[in-house]
Amino acid sequence: MSKQTAHVSEKKKEEVNYVKKLIQEHKVILIADLTNLPSAQLQSIKTKLKKDLKIRVTKKRILRIAINQLKDKRDLTKLEPYLENCMPALLVTNKDPFSIYKSIKRSKSYIAAKPGQIAPTDLVVEPGPTNFSPGPIIGELGQAGIIAAVEGGKVVVKRRTVLAKEGEEITPKSAGILAKLGVEPIEVGLHIVVAIDEGIVYERVVLDVDEEEYLNNLRKAHFEAVSLAIGVSYITKDSIRILLGKAQREMLALSKNINLEIDVEPSNGEKPKDTENKGVEQEEALRMEEKKPEELKIETKEENKEKQQTQGSRSEEKKDRSQVYSKKAEEKAQEVLNKLKEEDIKRKEQSKRK
Repeated sequence: MSKQTAHVSEKKKEEVNYVKKLIQEHKVILIADLTNLPSAQLQSIKTKLKKDLKIRVTKKRILRIAINQLKDKRDLTKLEPYLENCMPALLVTNKDPFSIYKSIKRSKSYIAAKPGQIAPTDLVVEPGPTNFSPGPIIGELGQAGIIAAVEGGKVVVKRRTVLAKEGEEITPKSAGILAKLGVEPIEVGLHIVVAIDEGIVYERVVLDVDEEEYLNNLRKAHFEAVSLAIGVSYITKDSIRILLGKAQREMLALSKNINLEIDVEPSNGEKPKDTENKGVEQEEALRMEEKKPEELKIETKEENKEKQQTQGSRSEEKKDRSQVYSKKAEEKAQEVLNKLKEEDIKRKEQSKRK
C-alpha cells in the first residue's frame, strides 16, 4: 500500500524559499507582533524604514518550516517560542538591533480605542471644561460614570473618572466617550517581540533602552569608581593625579605641624635658592658681631682648610638633595614619610631617656 503525501502548493514552497533567502542574507533577525496594527500604518512603516530593514508578513507555519530547514546552517530555533502568542512578521536587517528598535519605536502613533480592545494603561478623564454645548452629551457622560455640569455655556467634567483600568476590556460606552473627548489611547505600530544577533537573543525589555539614562548611569558609575579609588588610595590612570595632589597637600600640612623644612622644586624649572647657606651665613654674622674686636683673629690655614671641607660637604649634600627633588612627586612624598618616621622615633627615644 503506497504512502500518501500531502500536497504542497508551489506558492507556499516559493514563500518558504524566499523567507530562507531573507534570513541567510541578513545578520539580524527580528520578530514583530502585528496585532491591532491597521494595514495603512503598516505600509507607512514599511515606506519609512525600507532603507534600514525588510519586513515580510507571512504565516507562523511558513516561518517554522524555514527555521527548521536552516537549522544546520543557522540555528534560529530559539525564536520559535516567541511565535506562539502573536501575529508575527519577519524583520531582517544588517544594522544594530538596538538602533532598529529605536527607529521602529519612533514610527509609532496613537488612535482611538475600539470596543473590546484591552486598555494599555488606566484610561482617565480629568476634571475640566470640554468643547461640548449643553445637551444629550450630559446624559451620555453620566451613563459612562462621568459627573458633569454646565458652566459658562459649556459642559464641564467635575470629577476625575477612570473609564477602564489597565488590562481591562474597553466597553462600547467608554470607547464612544473617549472618541468624543479626543482621547487616543491605543498605540499602533510594530511591536518588536524579540531579536537575535549572532546567536544572542534580545527580548523587548532589553532592546527598549533609554540612551540618555544609560549614559547618565555610565557617568555616575565612573564618578563613583574614581571616588572609591581615591578613598582607598587605589592607583589607576584616572585617580593617580588626584592622589599625588592629595599626597603633596598632606605632606606640606604635616611638615608645617612639625616644623620640618622641605625644599620643593619650582614649577618654572629654576634652581632652588640656597636657603641653607644663607641661614648659615646669617648665623656666622651674628656670632661675629657678638665677639669683641680684640677677640677677632685672623683665620689660620687649618681653619681655612676645615671651612673648605665643611662647604664641600654642604655642596655635596645640596647636590644629592637636588637629585632627590628632581624625582617624581610620589618619591618626594615617600621621603617625607620616612623623615616623619625618623622624627617620631627620635622623640620616643628622648622621652624614654628622660
